[in-house]
Amino acid sequence: MSEEVYHIPALLPQTIEALDIHPGGVYVDATFGGGGHSRAIMECLDAGRGGHLYSFDQDEDAVKRAPEDDRFTMVYSNFRFITNFMRYYDVDGVDGVLADLGVSFHHFDDTERGFSFRFDGPLDMRMNRQASRSAADLLNTLPEEKIADLLYIYGELKQSRAMARSIVKARTNAPFSTIGQLMEAVKPHIDPRKEKKELAQLFQALRIEVNDEMGALKELLQGALKVLKPGGRLAVITYHSLEDRLVKNFMKTGDFAGKAEKDFFGKINAPLKPLGNKPVVPDAEEIERNPRSRSAKLRVAVKL
Repeated sequence: MSEEVYHIPALLPQTIEALDIHPGGVYVDATFGGGGHSRAIMECLDAGRGGHLYSFDQDEDAVKRAPEDDRFTMVYSNFRFITNFMRYYDVDGVDGVLADLGVSFHHFDDTERGFSFRFDGPLDMRMNRQASRSAADLLNTLPEEKIADLLYIYGELKQSRAMARSIVKARTNAPFSTIGQLMEAVKPHIDPRKEKKELAQLFQALRIEVNDEMGALKELLQGALKVLKPGGRLAVITYHSLEDRLVKNFMKTGDFAGKAEKDFFGKINAPLKPLGNKPVVPDAEEIERNPRSRSAKLRVAVKL
């Protein structure tokens, strides 16, 4: 399987420029995926000068694609454990951390993974297939109120309560196991004029909950701050407003809610300094080449 089929990395040149890579530096790619960003980072590194890249991924399909290179170490784990593994590898500090939070093409196109409403198949959505809880487990066990909350908070679906009622009613007849069952249960509450958008929001909400994406992202950002050297760069590519708001707040204030600590003179005591007032977004040429990059936003900050 080619890298282009597996995943096309978003904002690749901009990301490499933002990381300001030094040949002898140590870097972390928290989301290996198809390896596009990792390979571009490695091209800038010199093993003889100590240059090295540690890439994380919890998906065994991605790990199998890891290159064999003196400048590279593959870490088969969730990126939330970045501090644990840097300690394990005796890394005192890193010069840059990158996280591309997008889901790989491979996941959407693999009918057995359950990430897309385009196919029927198992209602799974686990990034780590060793994890115990799938999307089907979630829908079969969570209380109606909890289902409604996660669809509203993570999917921003106004009809979340009606959807939750239908889901709970449907599971009393037969437990959920397939995407087709879920589609049938929520069909009465999907606006035909906005079908693709609302289904995408529904699947996004379930995927975030199944993989605890927001919790993992918070731990990654806190961990990145611990492992970065002063002057080191944190680069994060987001794809939806929930994660982008969290990253933006953290980079500006060091607080996920954006509550800034100020000193006696009113100056914000923030551990990071954002580079630029606005995120970097793909141009028309990239969007045409890679439509899934349309919502990508690159934010970069320097550790003070």
